[in-house]
Formats: sequence, structure tokens, C-alpha cells
Amino acid sequence: MVAVKLIPLLISWFGIVLVLLRGFSGRRFPVAAAGIAGFALGVVGAFALLRSYPGELSFGIIRGVVAGVFLLLWGIAVAALYRNTMREFHVFQGEKLVNASYYAVIFTFTASIIAGAICTCRLPAPSGNILALLLLVLVAVVLAFAALAAEKMLPAYLTVSQPALMAAVVALLLFSASSLIRLDLFSPLSMKVMKFAHDFVHQFFESMLIPDHLFIRTYLWGYIGLLFGNGVGFWGGMIIWFTPVVLILLAIRFELLPSVAHIRQGAKRRKLLAAAIRERRFRLVVPLLALLVFAAAAYRSSYPSVEYWDPVPVPVMANPAGEIVIPKQGEINLEDGKLHKYLYKQGGKEARFFVLLNPSGQFTVDLDACAICKPDGYGQAEGTVICYYCKTLIPLETVGKPGGCNPVPVPFTVKEDGVHIDGMTIINSWNMTVQATARIKEGGK
Repeated sequence: MVAVKLIPLLISWFGIVLVLLRGFSGRRFPVAAAGIAGFALGVVGAFALLRSYPGELSFGIIRGVVAGVFLLLWGIAVAALYRNTMREFHVFQGEKLVNASYYAVIFTFTASIIAGAICTCRLPAPSGNILALLLLVLVAVVLAFAALAAEKMLPAYLTVSQPALMAAVVALLLFSASSLIRLDLFSPLSMKVMKFAHDFVHQFFESMLIPDHLFIRTYLWGYIGLLFGNGVGFWGGMIIWFTPVVLILLAIRFELLPSVAHIRQGAKRRKLLAAAIRERRFRLVVPLLALLVFAAAAYRSSYPSVEYWDPVPVPVMANPAGEIVIPKQGEINLEDGKLHKYLYKQGGKEARFFVLLNPSGQFTVDLDACAICKPDGYGQAEGTVICYYCKTLIPLETVGKPGGCNPVPVPFTVKEDGVHIDGMTIINSWNMTVQATARIKEGGK
């Protein structure tokens, strides 16, 4: 089962090596050696990191590196568009680095380290299964030599420009990262966009001191309320996600053709221009493929192939003292590390909450809702809980802490017979949370 989950990541690794070999065609063997060494170092580095810091910190570091590479692609895309549309372009320091002889080895080595680290995170027990790590490196070596053989069979006219090379490598890295919900970037990006729109509207009205009931009619809040929906985050994330590749495509498409004014023969001029146009079209192939990989990564992020633990809430009642007592053992074992949901009703009101034993061995009781989003609830998968409304991932280590999209914590006490929760506190906390997020549910402010 683990081998099946690793197949997309290993295919991405094969694609990375293949693109790098074609992009640095004059340095095939140094590139292949740097790729193998970098992948092995990435596996060892991720193994050491996950073993030393098995919590969210390790995944956060790797995810941050992937995010940094994506930001670097943005800068390269803007620079490529500027460079290819300007006849007079002065070479800057970054351009000198790209043209340096050691750039191919450095770039390949860095990209391979990231690819190796991502593949290591996909293993079920990356901090302890040394045999699996050795097999992973062995398969990566075989795939690197396979890519070396496959690259020789590609047509010679299929060239790769430096921006297109960067786009393809980053796309494959993001596709690999999207297979792990703790390394995925697209869902957090969409959440950040949605939160920015939400905060901007609130800050605008507060700074302008505009009272809702005097200047803005009710039907206008229906349109303003669109800024609070998760659709804004999704489409805003899509724009940020695809723009770098689109800019690289435009840079290649509008690249200035060579000057032929000094050539007197018309047929020779036309032949030279036709060859330049044909070569430019072939250079569009790789970034177009990268665009498809970006789309595949966004799709995998929006529809992850993981099974969420989302139990049906179990109805509970309070004792005569008004306390809800949930036994530690019985039909449900609270100490199994899984999220267990409950439903409490009182006086025509109801509240959903869950009990969870976090990785540190401490119980936490939280509402099945947060103070920001609609109360769509949470599911559990791969060391996290996920908000079903905004798809935000919350590490198990932080569940029980207030703030952000974390589930709202509820006071409780642990006794020998189980977890004790005050029923009235649960009802009041739920009502306050639902009222605070009602504007989102109704599509208003």
C-alpha cells in the first residue's frame, strides 16, 4: 500500500531528472550524479529532522522550503517576461549565476534534496524505518539512470529554456507535496486569500467608521457577503497558483525575434525568422506541460486521496448535577488517539463537541466548530484535524488551544470514571460560536 502511494512521487522524481537532463544537456552526467546525491541527502536530512522533531515543526520546515521555491518561481517568471520583451536588457547578477558552469549542479542538487525529503515524508514511519529509506534511495537511483537513457531518445528540437525548466521542476515538486496534506500548499494558500478578503472588509468598514444600517442596504450585504465565502479563497488561490507559469508562457510567446535587418537576401531573412519562430513554439511545450502539472496538484489538494476519520456524533445526556460524563473505556475507547464526536441536547438546543487524546497524552474537549468558519465540523487524518469548511489543517499538537481555525476548547475535568463536562457550558459555548459565525452562514457581514 505504501509503494502505491509512493508511485506518483517517484514518477515526479523521474520527470524532474528528465527535465533537468534536457535543460542542461551539455552536463548530463554531472546533473545525474548531483541528482542522485541530492535525493539521498534529502532522504537522510528528512529522516534526521523527523526523528529529532516528529511533530509539526519538521513538516513545517519542509513545507516552508517548498513555498520558498514557489516564491522564487514568481520572481523568475516576472524577470523572464521583462527580459524577453526588452530589446535592450542589461545582465544582472542573477543572470550571471544562471550562465555559470556550476549552476546546473547546484540547481539539480537543491531540487533533488527537496524531492527526497518529500518522498521520505510519504513513508508511514519515516523516523524509524531505515530499510524503507534504503529501498527508496535505491529506486531513485534506478529511476535517475532510466531518465538518463530516456532523455537521449527525446527529439533534439525539444529544447528547454531556463524559466521553463524552473516551472517544470517546481510544478513536479508541488505535485509531490500535494499528496501529503501536511505538505500541501494550495489549500493553505486558498485559506490565506479568504482570510485576507475577510479581514480587509472588516478593517475597511471599521477604519471608515461606516455603520451598517445607515449607508448600506440589506441587499448590498448579499453581494459583500460573497467576499466571505470559500469561493473567493479558491479562485484567488488559483490566480496566484497559475500566474507564474502563465507569465513564463507569455515571456516565451512574446520573445523578440532576432534582428535580420543586416541580411540583404529576403529568402535568407525569411528562413531565419521561420526557424526562430519554430524554435520558440517548441520551447512552449515544457511550460504547457508544467501548467497541466500545476492543475493536477491543485486538483489533488482540493480532492485529497486520504480517508478522514469522521465518526457520527454519539448522543449524550447530562446527569442530575448537569454534567456530561464520558467514560474512558467502553464501546468507545477515548485513549486510542482518535477524534470522538458527541451530540448534546438540552431545552430545544443542541451542541456538537469531540474528545481527543493528543500526541502528548493529554485529553482535550473542543466544539466541533471554530470561531471563524461555518460550523461544518472537523475530520482527522495524518496527524491533523481538518476544518471541512475552509480545508485548514490543524496539527493534533495544537488542538485544544484557542485562536484561528482551531476548534473552540471547552473546560473539562478528567476523573477516574471518565471525562466530565458541564452541559450548560457546552450549550452556551456552542450558541456563542454559532452566533459569531452566523454572518458567514447567511452570506453577510
